[in-house]
Amino acid sequence: MIEPTDPRLSVIGTGYLGTTHAACMAELGFDVVGVDVDPVRISSLAAGETPFFEPGLEALVRKNLESHRLRFTTSVADAAATADVHFICVGTPQLPGANTADMRHVDAAFTGLLRSGIRPGALIVGKSTVPVGTAMRLARRLDSEAPGVELAWNPEFLREGFTIDDTLRPSRLVFGLRPEPARAQLAEALLRRVYATLINAGVPVVVTDYPTAELVKLASNAFLATKISFINAMAEICEATGGDVTAMSTAMSYDSRIGGQFLHAGLGFGGGCLPKDIRAFQARADELGVGQALGFLAEVDAVNSRRRAKTVSLAIQLLGGMVAGKKIAVLGAAFKPNSDDIRDSPALDVAGALHRAGAVVTVYDPAAIPNCRAAHPQLTYADNAVLAAAGADILLHLTEWSEFRELDPTVLAPVVASRIVVDGRNALDPAAWRAAGWAYHALGRPA
Repeated sequence: MIEPTDPRLSVIGTGYLGTTHAACMAELGFDVVGVDVDPVRISSLAAGETPFFEPGLEALVRKNLESHRLRFTTSVADAAATADVHFICVGTPQLPGANTADMRHVDAAFTGLLRSGIRPGALIVGKSTVPVGTAMRLARRLDSEAPGVELAWNPEFLREGFTIDDTLRPSRLVFGLRPEPARAQLAEALLRRVYATLINAGVPVVVTDYPTAELVKLASNAFLATKISFINAMAEICEATGGDVTAMSTAMSYDSRIGGQFLHAGLGFGGGCLPKDIRAFQARADELGVGQALGFLAEVDAVNSRRRAKTVSLAIQLLGGMVAGKKIAVLGAAFKPNSDDIRDSPALDVAGALHRAGAVVTVYDPAAIPNCRAAHPQLTYADNAVLAAAGADILLHLTEWSEFRELDPTVLAPVVASRIVVDGRNALDPAAWRAAGWAYHALGRPA
């Protein structure tokens, strides 16, 4: 039970991370104010409308708006005056023209709090993914500009499509604290009050220093990207030898030291985290003079890019080498299922490349079409899979939505011009599609 003496919270930034964190903290019973510089976004959130698709989040926002535990504002001064703990949840995109992280939003959020009269005794908690060394740099600013305000780093480990569960039932909590024991203890005690419900439910807590907390997130993303690219590199070997990468990964997964998670060959990773995070990690290592330690991440990135190019070349090959004027149906546009996020989407990369080669590309996605229309108006869009497939010379399955996995290939067969399917995610049932008269092709598997 949250008591009147429990801390009031602010969340700076209302993207996937910030909106989810604000709604979930309110669900735990805290008074929470979400802050963003975008008045249109704040107006939508205040009306109970999330500006992006995330399963269950809009309902959770509305529930906690109605309970008056959650509100949204554009005023950082409001947050500074009313909250005791401030979570920085802004984005750190890749800097244009470079591999480094763009820290402008983090620095602006931090500066905004300091200039708005943040109270002594308050705690700023960084959740954004940042280059190692950021927390210590910001802590030094506090020492000179806002003595009495503490800083902790509490990285997020969210998966789009599962953000609510990952916030309310996380695999672990990491608290990065100052090296001075007395000040670290104050920050830790306040964080433990905020996360008491989760900690009492058995969520592990790792208490560490600033750089380790920053590195945990970067290392985790680098490891996941490496595992995905490893099995996709094995798919390249299978394509050259006639092996089956799905059987290979299944056999490997029985080894408990390896496991099966993220060992699924296909089109590769995308989105707003893994690609830019591994590049920023490499760039920071170079700055620190230890770039050779992360040299392998360049090949991880390269393998990922090659899978997209391979899918394009496979489609062109299956069309007889002539793609101009051909009708291509693309199932999937978001970078992953259960999301409308199209940032660095492998599916849209493939669709765009085939369009530039002269194909007529029609895309369907259960959630991402509005974002696609705005970002890629040159493509054609359909309202469902059957309409996308109408008259198609080839069908490409590029985002593994359950809707696509459950498609009946006999329903699509009569509407296409040619029964050729490329399963870019190795998620369809080859036997079912072949039984329906389709020529089934997938990455890393024999035809």
